[in-house]
Amino acid sequence: MKKLLSLALASAMVLSLAACGGGNPGGSAAGNPTGSGSAAGDKVVKIGVFEPQSGDNGSGGKQEILGMQYANQKTPTVEIGGETYTVELVYADNQSSNDKAPSAAQTLVAGGVSIVLGSYGSGVSIAASDTFGDAGVPAIGVTCTNPQVTAGNSHYFRICFLDPFQGTVLANFAKDKFSATKAYCLAKQGDDYSVGLCNYFMEAFGKDNCVYETFPEGTSDYSSYVTNAKNSGAQVFFAPVSTEAAALIIDQAATQSLGMPMLAGDTWDSNVITAAAKGKDVDVNVTTFYQEGGNPEFDAGIKEWINADATNLTNNNGNDEVAAVTVMGYDAYYVALEALKAAGSTKPADVMAVLGGVEFDGVSGHIAFDDVNGDAIRDVAYVKHCNTETGSWEFVAQQGV
Repeated sequence: MKKLLSLALASAMVLSLAACGGGNPGGSAAGNPTGSGSAAGDKVVKIGVFEPQSGDNGSGGKQEILGMQYANQKTPTVEIGGETYTVELVYADNQSSNDKAPSAAQTLVAGGVSIVLGSYGSGVSIAASDTFGDAGVPAIGVTCTNPQVTAGNSHYFRICFLDPFQGTVLANFAKDKFSATKAYCLAKQGDDYSVGLCNYFMEAFGKDNCVYETFPEGTSDYSSYVTNAKNSGAQVFFAPVSTEAAALIIDQAATQSLGMPMLAGDTWDSNVITAAAKGKDVDVNVTTFYQEGGNPEFDAGIKEWINADATNLTNNNGNDEVAAVTVMGYDAYYVALEALKAAGSTKPADVMAVLGGVEFDGVSGHIAFDDVNGDAIRDVAYVKHCNTETGSWEFVAQQGV
C-alpha cells in the first residue's frame, strides 16, 4: 500500500520539486558542525540530519548523529545514475521541541536535501512530518519508535522497532524476570514517546495492575514521584523518559532507597544513564537496538574514530561506549545511500518512490520495510542491565514477544 502511494506521489511531485531545486542539490551545509562538504565542481547529494543537538534529548541526538558522521567519513561518495556524488550532511537542530521541529524541517527542505534522517524523539518526528510530506521529501526515522511517525503517510519510513512491540517486551520482562504483579509508570505530560510507551506497557502488563503518573515540563525534583512509587506497592518502576530526567530520577531513587528494579526503553540506553547509576544502589534495565560487542569490527572502528577527535568524544558524553542510537544512525545513512542508488536520481520524489523496496544488512541487523506503513520488520530487542560498579551496560537477553 505504501509503495503504491509513494509511486503516485512521485509522479505528482516531479515538476514541483524540480522547480524548487530538489533535483539539483548543491552548495554548503548550513549549520554543519563538522564542515563536511566537497571540492568545487564535484557533484553533491545532500542528506538532511534532523536531530536534537540541544534540549532534553540533545545528548541522545548527538550520539545518533555520530553514527551518521562516522558512516559519512567511511563512505563519503555514492554512485547515482552512473555518476559519483559526494554526500553532504546538512544539519538542523530541532532542539527537542515539537514547536521548533517544523521550522528545523523547513530548513532542510529549503537546503535542497534529497532525503532526511531522524529524529531521536518521536514527538519532534511527528511534529515535522507534514513539513517533509508537503515538500515531497522522504524521511527515515532512526530511533523514533511511536507508531504515529509513519501511520497514515507515504513519506516517513523507519528502521527501528515500534513501541507496541517494545512495551510488550518490557512488560513480559517485568513479569518473567522480576515476578512483578504491579507496576508504577511515570511519563512526561504531552510527550508522545514516554506517554505512548507507558500506555503500551500498561496494555501488555494489565492496566488494573499499574499506577500511572505524569510530570509537567520543567520538572527537576522527582522526589514525590519516587515516594509515590514506593508507597504504591509496585514491584517495578517504569519511566521511559529523557536521559536528563532519568539521571535525576536515578539520583532520587538512590537517595530514597527505591527498592525495586527500574525499567525503561531505548532512551535510557546511554552512558548518561550508566554514569548517573554508577556507585548507586539502583537496578536499571533497558530495552534497545544493539549491544556493544555484537559487531567487534564495527565497535573497534568507531571507538578509534571517537577517541581520535575531542568533539566526537564530547558528543559521546565523554567516553567511547558504543550507544545503540549511534549504530542506528550509522545504519540509517547506508539505507539512505541504497535508496539513492536504487533511484538513480537525487530528486526526492524519485528517492521516495523506491525507498519502500530498499533492503540493507546493517550492524543492527537486516533492514527491510513493511508494505503497510514503511516500518522496519523487526521482532527482537536487546535487554541490558547497568553494572553500577563499573558504570557499564551488561547484556541480559535478546527478547521478542
